[in-house]
Amino acid sequence: MMNNVMIISGAGLSAESGIRTFRDSDGLWEDYDVMEVCSTQGWNNDREKVTRFYNARRKDLHDKVPNKAHCTLAALEQQFPGRIMHLTQNVDNLLERAGCREVIHLHGTLTDLRCEECGHVWDIGYEAQHEYDACPRCESSAVRHNVVMFGESAPEYRHIYDAIASCELFVAIGTSGQVIDIVTIAQEFEHSLLINPKREEYVTAFGSFEKNIDDFFEHFIQKKASQAADEMAAFITQFLQR
Repeated sequence: MMNNVMIISGAGLSAESGIRTFRDSDGLWEDYDVMEVCSTQGWNNDREKVTRFYNARRKDLHDKVPNKAHCTLAALEQQFPGRIMHLTQNVDNLLERAGCREVIHLHGTLTDLRCEECGHVWDIGYEAQHEYDACPRCESSAVRHNVVMFGESAPEYRHIYDAIASCELFVAIGTSGQVIDIVTIAQEFEHSLLINPKREEYVTAFGSFEKNIDDFFEHFIQKKASQAADEMAAFITQFLQR
C-alpha cells in the first residue's frame, strides 16, 4: 500500500504573492468589518456592499502571480499523481495557475459566481459582478459570489474526513489554525508537518492551552511558505518514496 499525503493550506501560502490576509497587521480586517462583508448577516443587510468587496478582491487577484510555494506544490502533484490530497482555505486561483489540477477549495472560489436558485457555479475570471448578471443555466437574477461566508455551511469540509481516512502524512502550510482546527487533524496522524513563520498559540472554543500549535506536530519548519518550499518538497518526496 502506497503512502498518501493530506495538505491543508491557508492564507500564508498566498501572502507572499501579495494577497492580503485578514489577520496580519496590515490585513483586510483593518479596512473592513468582517461581519459586514463576509457574513450572511452582512449579505442580507447590504448585498451591494458585499458585492463591491468581492469585486475588489477579484480585481486585485488579476495581477498576482504564484510564488515558489505554489509552484513547488504543483510540481509535487505532477510527480506523484493521485497521491496528494490538497485542501486549501484560500479562495484565490494561484495553485491552479501554478499548475495544480487536484485542489479542493474548502471556502469557495473568488473567480466564480453562484446562483442562489439552482446552485449553478460559473467562471467570471477577474470581472466584476453586476446587478444585471443572471444565471446562465436558469436565468435567475439571484446571483452571488462563490465564497463561503460566516454563518453558512461549508460543504467541501466533507473532504477533510476523506483525506484523514486515506492519507498517512498531514501537512499544514500557512494556516494559523483559527478557522480549521489543524491540531485535531494532526492528532489523527502518526506523521505530520507544520510550516508557518511564527509559533501560534493553540486556542479552542474552551480557551487557550499552554502549548503552541507546533507542539502537536511531528515536524515544524518555522519559515514562510516559499522559504520552506525546498525543505517541504524534500520531506514529502522522501515520505512518498518509502
